[in-house]
Amino acid sequence: LAEHASFEEVVFLLWNKRLPNRAELAELEQSLRASYAIPAELIALMKQFPRTADPIDVLRTAVSALEFYDANSRDISRETSLKTAIRLTAQFPTMVAAADRIRRGLEPLEPDPSLNIASSFLYQLRGEKPSERDARIFDVCLTLHADHELNASTFTARVVAGTLADMYAAVTAAIGALSGPLHGGAPSRRPA
Repeated sequence: LAEHASFEEVVFLLWNKRLPNRAELAELEQSLRASYAIPAELIALMKQFPRTADPIDVLRTAVSALEFYDANSRDISRETSLKTAIRLTAQFPTMVAAADRIRRGLEPLEPDPSLNIASSFLYQLRGEKPSERDARIFDVCLTLHADHELNASTFTARVVAGTLADMYAAVTAAIGALSGPLHGGAPSRRPA
């Protein structure tokens, strides 16, 4: 997959248990690109966070707050959950890039809907469109990390979703698990 598929194709595969045809991929790409932007209120909130805040904590709080701007957040039907998954998948890179730019004292950039997820993220992070090579490398990185099987954060998301909590609650809990020093948070922890 990393050699022959885009991240967007892998997203479709994980959600549908098969790779998309051209029309399905085009529809997913269009839906993702139309969902890149995050509410201005969320950017304003993120600007109030301390610049020294751990990036994973910023992301966890931003994802939790994002639920306030989704009128259908508590609807866990398959159809609405798919729309929520599309929005979260599209908005994660925007939130991460915005948080990084705010942390560095820069204004967040609007996402570019003409770019795929990997390219749009790199553009928002760096302030210039990435080279094809950089965009492809990052797309492969996203593909390689797309399926986490049953690690701590994935397990946490499944447990929370299993209680019929909404997707924002499940993802927020998963990010909390990811922040632990025995999972993804290990590199950001300073020795005691």
